[in-house]
Amino acid sequence: MALLDEQKRLNILKDLIEIKSVNDHEKEVATYLQKLLAKYDIKSDIKEVRGDRANLVAEIGSGKPVLGISGHMDVVSAGNSDDWNTDPFKMTEKDGQLFGRGITDMKSGLTALIITMIELHHQNLPKSGTIRLMATMGEEVGEEGSSYLLKDGYMKDVDGLVIAEPSGYNIGYGEKGSMDIKFISKGKASHSSMPENGFNAIDALMGLLLDANKIFRDDKISQKTMGPLIFNTTLIKGGTQVNSIPDYAEAEVNARTIPEYDNDKIISELNNLMNKYNNQGAKISTDIYMNESPVLMNADNYLVKAIKTLMEPYATDDIQIGPISPVTDASNLVQGKPQDFPFIIAGPGNDTPHQVNESLDKQMFLDFIDIYQKLFIEFLEK
Repeated sequence: MALLDEQKRLNILKDLIEIKSVNDHEKEVATYLQKLLAKYDIKSDIKEVRGDRANLVAEIGSGKPVLGISGHMDVVSAGNSDDWNTDPFKMTEKDGQLFGRGITDMKSGLTALIITMIELHHQNLPKSGTIRLMATMGEEVGEEGSSYLLKDGYMKDVDGLVIAEPSGYNIGYGEKGSMDIKFISKGKASHSSMPENGFNAIDALMGLLLDANKIFRDDKISQKTMGPLIFNTTLIKGGTQVNSIPDYAEAEVNARTIPEYDNDKIISELNNLMNKYNNQGAKISTDIYMNESPVLMNADNYLVKAIKTLMEPYATDDIQIGPISPVTDASNLVQGKPQDFPFIIAGPGNDTPHQVNESLDKQMFLDFIDIYQKLFIEFLEK
């Protein structure tokens, strides 16, 4: 019999939604979880990063194998709360749907992991092996928290990894990489009637970006593993007034990289383009302030096969198995692992992350607690 009934499980999720961990304040989430786990005799450690930001690590069981499970504690901004039908930081239920900021991305997944640990520990499980929770800060902006956990060695002995990001009754075994790149172009100002006395910083930057579009949007780039390479200029500004040649321009770009065209290849091509324009008198530089590589494990790894079988009684549609486009903490956590490393991205959720009226099917949240309990023990006892 379950230790926590349905209402207690929902109350934990409700409490987490009420903590406004919007790109900050993850320590408040970690403190809540530490007290909750301690109530059920599970020790955890808060790993402070700075200010009110921290990771949380907890374990049940002992010895090998080690199954890593991970979810992040931060959420994105709710935006204008007037656009919501309900208070974004008060979990609301209507017609079997739960609403609130982070309900899908990804406090439901994190809560399901926590409840699973509590339930298994209550059953004196696992009998062999270790389940290691790694709850992270700063995932929404650069996967910062997981980089600290990797550096501190928490993945060294891990034999398999479950990332509880929202997949619904589908399974991910890879993800595109992500790069955020800022370009700065410096020129020389002059009166617009005498452009020969200046150097147009916007022209040079625009030329480089248009050349980059041609290179990175080439249909000949292979997309067999996880779809197309994506390259988009998303922010741009420059100049001071309409009748002056601009001496400054900047732009920001997001790229979603694939194994066939990875981050290093993007950097190499951009360096070639900058050299081309700088040799023509431009002064263009870059700041790559996010640089997460693509992740691709074997599609038939043990965790994929195991969770597919466990999901089938719950899923009403065909279970889709494939890489995902968004970047997760896996970009850090699986570094150095072989391609046959058991790895999945699977958790309660849908296509409403970061949206107004973010929602989740209540039964799916409850289902994943059952799925995780069976999956974790099956992996450790295989």
